[in-house]
Amino acid sequence: MDFNMKKLASDAGIFFTRAVQFTEEKFGQAEKTELDAHFENLLARADSTKNWTEKILRQTEVLLQPNPSARVEEFLYEKLDRKVPSRVTNGELLAQYMAEAASELGPTTPYGKTLIKVAEAEKRLGAAERDFIHTASINFLTPLRNFLEGDWKTISKERRLLQNRRLDLDACKARLKKAKAAEAKATTVPDFQETRPRNYILSASASALWNDEVDKSEQELRVAQTEFDRQAEVTRLLLEGISSTHVNHLRCLHEFVESQTTYYAQCYRHMLDLQKQLGRFPGTFVGTTEPASPPLSSTSPTTTAATMPMEPSVAGLAPPGEASLCLEEVAPPASGTRKARVLYDYEAADSSELALLADELITVYSLPGMDPDWLVGERGNKKGKVPVTYLELLS
Repeated sequence: MDFNMKKLASDAGIFFTRAVQFTEEKFGQAEKTELDAHFENLLARADSTKNWTEKILRQTEVLLQPNPSARVEEFLYEKLDRKVPSRVTNGELLAQYMAEAASELGPTTPYGKTLIKVAEAEKRLGAAERDFIHTASINFLTPLRNFLEGDWKTISKERRLLQNRRLDLDACKARLKKAKAAEAKATTVPDFQETRPRNYILSASASALWNDEVDKSEQELRVAQTEFDRQAEVTRLLLEGISSTHVNHLRCLHEFVESQTTYYAQCYRHMLDLQKQLGRFPGTFVGTTEPASPPLSSTSPTTTAATMPMEPSVAGLAPPGEASLCLEEVAPPASGTRKARVLYDYEAADSSELALLADELITVYSLPGMDPDWLVGERGNKKGKVPVTYLELLS
């Protein structure tokens, strides 16, 4: 118990000495040991790395999971070392709603059939998003989080220890300086007429005491300097390891870009397939008469691949020239023709198709061997293929 009390008293004395030294430095009343310029640059680079890593980590988490409540839930599960439950993505949830809507509204109607097709595409998009989030979390977020929770905590601990060693060193320097000043004052010979023989004895005794105090302060200063140099070297090695951290984060960043590229490529492919199923192709849009593509001057290699028109093809239909010829030569059946109202504007992709305007009425019928998603439409003396999803059959 006595040992613990002595240790507690010693620790309290050290803490008080450091507090006094720190306060005097703040008020400019004490000298402070400055670190060399290279060491200060290492400290500044480490602080900058830590701050930007935190910002990148937080914003990447927002990118992967925009819902703040879900992020808090995942954070709590991680802190409790419990597995994060699987969560349905927004695309998968939308696909579920669309499928249920198609089932209730009628899966055989044009609207219902389109809902089913879009639901399947949204489900694939949701699955691609899930894979992207999982890959990005492992290859990018985890290394950044490990740096902040592991390496940076070690660096911070050693920096605090270095700060304490510096305060001890400067306190020893200040104590030695005061002891030397007191010793010099004590060894000064007083005026003979203003002193008595008794004062000479006291002066000699005080000089001896201050001489011992100077020796003790010099010994403490040597020990403090040794501990400070050792801790500065340890901290320097850790700070120089930030370069290795940058190399590791660079590799993780490349993996993140690779996974993001794969994700968006999958999304583009799924939507392109959906457009083909719905009878629409890149470069043509509803309600326009010109292909909606960027001007040549603003087209970059990156956007060229995403906006390049694809060769239209419809399963079960002949090439454009032959189909156009066949449709012109084939007469409509005696029975089976129906009236249909056009739901949306549609621009013909080639000469075999019939351009449509919203709300107009046309006559439609089917020919043997045609794709069930297409019908033959007639408006006056014009005839061509029309997609079923753009029509509302009336009679």
